[in-house]
Amino acid sequence: MRIADRFATPAYTLLRFVAGAMFACHGAQKLFGMFGGTRVAAPMMVVAGTIELVAGTLIAVGFLSALAAFIASGEMAFAYFTAHAPHGFWPIVNHGELAVLYCFAFLFVAASGSGRWSLDARLRKRSSKV
Repeated sequence: MRIADRFATPAYTLLRFVAGAMFACHGAQKLFGMFGGTRVAAPMMVVAGTIELVAGTLIAVGFLSALAAFIASGEMAFAYFTAHAPHGFWPIVNHGELAVLYCFAFLFVAASGSGRWSLDARLRKRSSKV
């Protein structure tokens, strides 16, 4: 067995958890002013914060991750093209690299699903025993 195969499941779980948790933190910043953030009042930012908090939490715990990640990926693509791309083509120049990274990481999670170490897998396992 290759070492990459041996650690694929824990590595994917760690990626899913950390990306989801960090995304949820962005939502908490926008909605509650936590983690050094400022609470926002603009309706579009409240929607963005809600998506980030809810989808990030779902992705982190592995519950409905594919759907949550698909929505989060779309939000990040929208954020990139509306807030960053007008300031230049390259993400490193327009400060949109985090939006691009989240977009593609969540697209990967959307395509991969919750994984073996997730709340979805645990619930499936429990329901198959009943």
